Amino acid sequence: MSPTWRNWGRSAVAHPVEIARPGSAEEVAAVVREARERGLTVKAIGAGHSFTAIAAADGVQVDVSALGGIRRIDGDLVTIGAGTRLHDLTRMLHTHGLALENMGDIDRQTLAGATSTGTHGTGARFGGLATRIAGATLVTAGGGILTVSERENAELLGAVQLGLGALGILTDITVRAVPAFLLHAIERPAGLEEVLDDFEPRMTAADHVEFYWWPHTERVMTKQNTRLPADAERRPVGPLANWIEERLLSNVVLAAKCAVGRVVPALTPPINRLATRVYGDREYVDHSHEVFTAPRDVRFRELEYALPRAAVPSALRELRRAIDDAGWRIEFPVEVRVAARDDTWLSTSYGRDSGYIAVHRSIREDPAAYFAAAERIFLAHDGRPHWGKMHTLGRAELEPRYPRFADFLAVRGRLDPEHVFTNPYLDRVLS
Repeated sequence: MSPTWRNWGRSAVAHPVEIARPGSAEEVAAVVREARERGLTVKAIGAGHSFTAIAAADGVQVDVSALGGIRRIDGDLVTIGAGTRLHDLTRMLHTHGLALENMGDIDRQTLAGATSTGTHGTGARFGGLATRIAGATLVTAGGGILTVSERENAELLGAVQLGLGALGILTDITVRAVPAFLLHAIERPAGLEEVLDDFEPRMTAADHVEFYWWPHTERVMTKQNTRLPADAERRPVGPLANWIEERLLSNVVLAAKCAVGRVVPALTPPINRLATRVYGDREYVDHSHEVFTAPRDVRFRELEYALPRAAVPSALRELRRAIDDAGWRIEFPVEVRVAARDDTWLSTSYGRDSGYIAVHRSIREDPAAYFAAAERIFLAHDGRPHWGKMHTLGRAELEPRYPRFADFLAVRGRLDPEHVFTNPYLDRVLS
């Protein structure tokens, strides 16, 4: 019987012929060569935190979790095993006085999975994780081992930085780290229209700014983080207060709210209004990785699009009208972030300053109608879908949105001409 694989959001399932767990680049290469001899496709998997089926495999699934740890440090360049989980990586970097420049709010992903799908944080001057990649080693479709860096095969770097798992299996990644730093975090409630009317100045007023809007309310919870040197005074949240905010309110109460909303949907709006009064009003200073990330125990599904930054207020207002007109009862907040333009070929922020809108639903709710309405609005505002989050687009819709899309396909044709590293998701978005 074939093993069964499911992603974290329970939105994708696969029954690979087998799951391999190699511990070195050479062992990965041997797995690829054997799979080709058997006529099987090969797909790498990490932590399963993508909401699309990008990691689902019908052939051989390669679990990269054994490819972990820091391999080498050369100044600010850190070479890391591709299967290293982000929460382990940040602790290891911290012991060397280093940090990741920016992070999203979840740190359970592997480095390879996070960079290959375009994981990002927030910050008008900062890009996603993939933009910090200065080199990588990957196993190609022929079972060879290829090194890509700013000096070696440099013409491939813009594609390999965010490769969707379509170019080969990453075995190690060289990241440009930064000196360890603290973040001064201010979390405050605010009015939705106040934030949208002042969107650009507000989102660029500090190093890292984001906000969460609770549907059926007029309120948002804002997060503003300012970078401080590592030797600044640290004023972390106390253990009890942190447990109340990040475990009790953000997870236990959210789970209860989702359960109540399923049984009595009419209670969702008043519960959301209550949440805006009790959640997110604090100030503290802590290590960057402690501030950027938070535990996420309630499983959900997510759709997120990157828009030209100036389009975010209009799109969010349209989303609000769509929710009201349809009469949906949405239990999860809508997340809004920003990022700087970059030159990574398939980055959702390629060539433009971007704003991100993410919508969520509990795994026990059907997200189809809500996500479809959000997607229509985001596409009308020149949106690009996050590669690791749910969307319906195929190559015909995606290619015009990425100026380097044809270049990426050419690199794929060079490194994997027979599409050994494919699956139905990649067939849809690339073929």
